[in-house]
Amino acid sequence: MPQSSLEPAVMQSDLDQISAPQRDMPKDEVPVAHLCENANTLSPNPGPQTVETETFERSGDIILEFLRTNVPEFVRLSAVRKKGWENPAGDTYFRKQREAADHADEKLSAVFYNMMKGIGTELHRKNQALKIKGTALGQKRILDMCMAPGGFLAVALEKNPDAHALGFSLPVSQGGHKPLLLSSRNVDVKFMDITMLAQDMGVTDIPSDHPDSANFISQQLGPQDKFHLILCDGQVLRRHGEFRAQYREKCEARRLTVTQLAIGLEHLQPGGTMVVLLHKVEAWDTVLLLRDFSKFSTVRLFKPSRSHVKRSSFYMITSKVQSQSAAAAAAVKVWKEVWRVSTFDLKGEMKHNWQEEEPSAKDVIDEFGDQLIRLRRNVWKTQAEALERATFIKG
Repeated sequence: MPQSSLEPAVMQSDLDQISAPQRDMPKDEVPVAHLCENANTLSPNPGPQTVETETFERSGDIILEFLRTNVPEFVRLSAVRKKGWENPAGDTYFRKQREAADHADEKLSAVFYNMMKGIGTELHRKNQALKIKGTALGQKRILDMCMAPGGFLAVALEKNPDAHALGFSLPVSQGGHKPLLLSSRNVDVKFMDITMLAQDMGVTDIPSDHPDSANFISQQLGPQDKFHLILCDGQVLRRHGEFRAQYREKCEARRLTVTQLAIGLEHLQPGGTMVVLLHKVEAWDTVLLLRDFSKFSTVRLFKPSRSHVKRSSFYMITSKVQSQSAAAAAAVKVWKEVWRVSTFDLKGEMKHNWQEEEPSAKDVIDEFGDQLIRLRRNVWKTQAEALERATFIKG
């Protein structure tokens, strides 16, 4: 199902923090030359460090301190992570996983397909998330933003046998996974790189001198195309690297993330459900994303009990989504702008105006802190227990 392999998407981590804007710029207009070096994958405002607005790095530190003070499960996970970082065997373990994913044969692809079916089955058993609820008017529809090999979508179709599904998938010829769930009477598969869906992301004028000018894709979904369940768990695939223009390397994870979120939310039926793969539940950009979704949907988190338990990945399940609300529309607008800048600002000369400033960490804690803790406890607990059992920790 992922646009990548088994490795986690880079939504945050060790990228450089935001550069301060030039002094002569208006407060709400900031340069974006270093947007892709910004660790803040999804946040709309890489603004200056002032008394009113803290930098991304400082906000992240405040969130981490809040969690260390209030959440024993996070303290436990932090301690076991530290052990792993100090043991080279941990690096070897994850490197071997990446190498296996990069050179997956048909047998391993089948294993991956069945693993994703297992994750989908557990997710639904614990959250009832994949069954389209209510008396939907007309055909029940599912959109899978990054389908291959298709295990997750297969489970969704089992729960909704009368539904029709549309799946996007990176072509095998460009390093994508071979789909094991093929097109049928109730499944349409479109093979394309979704990060090149310029018109769907709101851009119609493509500069003729852009490195990818011939590769952008015409509009695939119209305003009338709505779906009741949307799956967004695509990740960047290293095997796709040789087919990507050089400018994309620093921004590709961001471009893929915001493409899935923007197109998914924009085409979700009001009251529908989105399932989104995320990483590092404690990271500042992830905190902001969960907070934003909580404004217009019911948010739950799920971490599988058997697969990827040692990794930081988890699934955000958003249900009863008010996809036509002002808050949802504002989020889509920001994600499309992040995609536009990440794709077309090749010389660092573009400017953009955001509608609202990034909140301070204190405001987020005051508003969202209790919910943040409730949502995340089990994610941290599950990962901590798995790491404690790992041989590279015990050793």
